[in-house]
Amino acid sequence: MPHTFDARHEARRVALSTIFSWSFMSSKNEDPKSLALEGLEVSDFDTELANSIIEGVENNIDQIDKVIMQSAPEWPIDKISKIDLVVLRIAIFEIVFGKSVPEKVAIDEAVELAKEFGNDTSSKFVNGVLGSVVSTKSESITINSLI
Repeated sequence: MPHTFDARHEARRVALSTIFSWSFMSSKNEDPKSLALEGLEVSDFDTELANSIIEGVENNIDQIDKVIMQSAPEWPIDKISKIDLVVLRIAIFEIVFGKSVPEKVAIDEAVELAKEFGNDTSSKFVNGVLGSVVSTKSESITINSLI
């Protein structure tokens, strides 16, 4: 976990909590961000980044899950722990769709979130899947540029 305050890391924590809380909401009328903020000790965060990630994951979830399935074929979506899945969705959104941060930053942030919220193997799992995502993405870009 970062030792100094980082508003962008806090934004990712808020996004993680919000997206995770979707699975517990009884209706779409509830505000998942306010539910998420209740459980986190967050007073200041990059609201624009948090909203971008939340909306980006929500709007691209089917495509993001396809990337996960291609990058971790031995792990069906329903067998991945909920926290690991949300961490992967956020990072893949940032790497593939958001493109507002370097891949390395998105991976480092995802690994930190996995360490903070996941289990003992979460960070290694997340790092491995994201390494595969970046590798596959780089290969497809190289192949597409040759065609």
